[in-house]
Amino acid sequence: MVRWLDPVDAALDAAPAPVELFFRDDDAGWRDDRLHVLLDLFAERALPLDVAVIPRELGAGLARELRRRAASDSLGLHQHGFAHVNHEREGRRFEFGPSRSRAAQRRDIEAGRRLLEGHLGEFVQPIFTPPWNRCTADTGACLAELGFAVLSREARAEPLAVPGLRELPVRVDWFAHRHGARLTPAELAERLAGEIRAGGPLGVMFHHALMDAGEMERAAELLTLLAGHERVTVRPMMAVAAG
Repeated sequence: MVRWLDPVDAALDAAPAPVELFFRDDDAGWRDDRLHVLLDLFAERALPLDVAVIPRELGAGLARELRRRAASDSLGLHQHGFAHVNHEREGRRFEFGPSRSRAAQRRDIEAGRRLLEGHLGEFVQPIFTPPWNRCTADTGACLAELGFAVLSREARAEPLAVPGLRELPVRVDWFAHRHGARLTPAELAERLAGEIRAGGPLGVMFHHALMDAGEMERAAELLTLLAGHERVTVRPMMAVAAG
């Protein structure tokens, strides 16, 4: 095992019970070449991965490949906004933010779902991940009305507490920053170890479009450790949400 992962290995060894994890990768529709590499890393280790797909960015070729993999691998597919565009004039970026009416949000969510179902059919799961992990209470109400079962954002987001809508936050961002600087691999390992000690379910978020060869190699090292550790259970998001 590579040394940067020593804190993760030690935290797993000390865990009183198997630690439940899930992995979410955002922005399918961008950089298909890098997405294929990440999908292979998970498939080679027989680990489940959930992919958040941008409806407006999904092409026919990628859709065929995702359907093929979802039919044979532990791959979950769900909706990532509509077009992954920012609608706010100032402040933080939102696709489903405070400047948009509930009607406009619902219209985009429905349009995105139709696009995904047209491309992916039965493989689309009732999970919604908003771009930039941000949305409003109106978004949550629309999702519940439209039959979505799960909303996934960052753990720092305040829960919306919408009846019928389970929230499944990610707690570790592969590209996390502190004081404006990207975490080093050693710092990322310490953060992972701390979240492991806190107990599961532990969600980890990737953005494949940002991952170069070095990032993919480090991701492979982490996945190899988890796949071979007896104190780890990696599950699909729908299974985690079901309890």
